[in-house]
Amino acid sequence: MNRPDDGDGRTRVRLTELVALRARVAKAALPRLESRAMHAGQQSSRLFGRGMDYAESRVYQPGDDVRRLDWRLTARSGRLHTKLFQEEREGRLLILLDTHESMRFGTRVRFKSVQAARAAALAAWYVVRAGERVGLMEFGGGDRLLRPQGGARGALAICGALAEWQGQGPAVHAQAESLSQALLRASRLMRGTNRLLLISDGLSCDDAARGRLLDLAGKAAVRVLVVADALELSMPPPGRYPLEHDGERREVALFGERQRREFQQRLGAGQAALNSVAQGLGIPHRTIDTTADPLDAVLALLAPGARR
Repeated sequence: MNRPDDGDGRTRVRLTELVALRARVAKAALPRLESRAMHAGQQSSRLFGRGMDYAESRVYQPGDDVRRLDWRLTARSGRLHTKLFQEEREGRLLILLDTHESMRFGTRVRFKSVQAARAAALAAWYVVRAGERVGLMEFGGGDRLLRPQGGARGALAICGALAEWQGQGPAVHAQAESLSQALLRASRLMRGTNRLLLISDGLSCDDAARGRLLDLAGKAAVRVLVVADALELSMPPPGRYPLEHDGERREVALFGERQRREFQQRLGAGQAALNSVAQGLGIPHRTIDTTADPLDAVLALLAPGARR
């Protein structure tokens, strides 16, 4: 049986590496996150109760708690006013991780699946450092789910799940799952969750995904991180390329410019489609290849005011 730290860091993640990413995040600037004072769907909540932040005062209405009267404003205006308070809720991030077999591919440094796991771990360390909870849901390789948890324990749980799930491989009953199906499943888990980070290579992006993303964007702050291989992002130089799939090795000869361009377009169709959908919906998104340091992209997406 594979242990969580049996990975080589190239085709499978190493748990020790994911845990060590905490130190990288600790050096990053940590602005105040909007989610601490916002609900799912970016709607402020004005509730009464002790230990909540004062929001504003309004004219007294029948049924208001008399203990919340704003006596100063009442004295100045001559009319009864009630204090309103904004509840400060703990933010929650759900990481939606693509674990399709297409993610187990890479021609530079590491597989896309390993890069995706590194990005997910960085995101987990970042948000728990800011006082949020973080959860993890996979799609394409199974339906495993880790409920949101806070603090270092929450980030460690994410790191452990990432290493364990990759070590186990796709679930026995796993079937190809379109992005729209995964988003629908995620939408049922969004209660109390105000942010969602989708990490995928886009190859599961289908026509219905646009509508699902739009629906989710109305309930939470959605961010998209596209993980791609170098061959999916730019035309390869002329040459012969050995490829392996399901244990079978083949060699692809790419010499003509048109041949190389068509190869890149076919291979990169997924990332291009997902980026196009995110761009069209105005959802902040970033693309990284398997050689990049994911930290900058993760911070750009999760910091307040993230833009396209």
